[in-house]
Amino acid sequence: MWRKFLYNVTPPVLINLARIFNNSSCQGRDKDREIARLRQYPRFTPVITDLLGKKLEIVDSLSFISMYIDIFQKQIYRFETEDINPYIIDGGANVGLSVIYFKQLYPHSKIIAFEADADIFKILQRNIEFWQCDDIELVCKALWQRETELMFVSNGADAGRVARGNELCDKIIPTTRLRDYLTHPVSFLKLDIEGAETEVIKDCADLLVNVDNLFVEYHSFKREPQTLHLLAALLIDAGFRLYIENSCVVSGQPFINRSEYLGMDLQLNIFAYRCR
Repeated sequence: MWRKFLYNVTPPVLINLARIFNNSSCQGRDKDREIARLRQYPRFTPVITDLLGKKLEIVDSLSFISMYIDIFQKQIYRFETEDINPYIIDGGANVGLSVIYFKQLYPHSKIIAFEADADIFKILQRNIEFWQCDDIELVCKALWQRETELMFVSNGADAGRVARGNELCDKIIPTTRLRDYLTHPVSFLKLDIEGAETEVIKDCADLLVNVDNLFVEYHSFKREPQTLHLLAALLIDAGFRLYIENSCVVSGQPFINRSEYLGMDLQLNIFAYRCR
């Protein structure tokens, strides 16, 4: 089945894509059975799965399945580069699914992965160690527009975020600036940082010229002004062309019924790329 994805790609990428599709002990019905098994677990229940072919610790089966579909089935982070040692920044690494994907796509890549939730970060560390991925730096900090400490809302899955407004939280996390990591060419930058994306991009806008491919998950919180126009303008001014698709919050009739998810009324995947 994977062959239909391999048209118009360079030989190294073709080989690596084959690795992604073949490095799984769960194939066909076995894969379906494993997904069905995971769906039976209550939300926020730690469990171990071999859906990717090796042991992987997860913290929430529902969010894991969603990430698995996006990352390994749809391959939304797939990109091409002529660099055999691409530099990849993963903002919001969670338990490591995206890091594993990047390493299978480009085994000789250098990856810096950020995860702000200290509890999830421990699982990220164990997963990356078990998978024996090398040349990876894991950072337990949130990306922000300055170095400081901020209140943090943890939901125990994939939606932990910096507290907004007067939210009361029991966690305080350290932050770091993305711009400190953009001083040399970046093949791929992923930002899934739950509402901090506009502030972070604004802080490092002048250094985005060093980034070839950029993925941003945009979050619009219902009771706050939307910043999509600001984010899009920053990316376009940096020379990117944009492709945008709906990610999670879906309202079939938004003039009448506006869906909401974890306080968000809009969530978008923004793919920013350079036309050669």
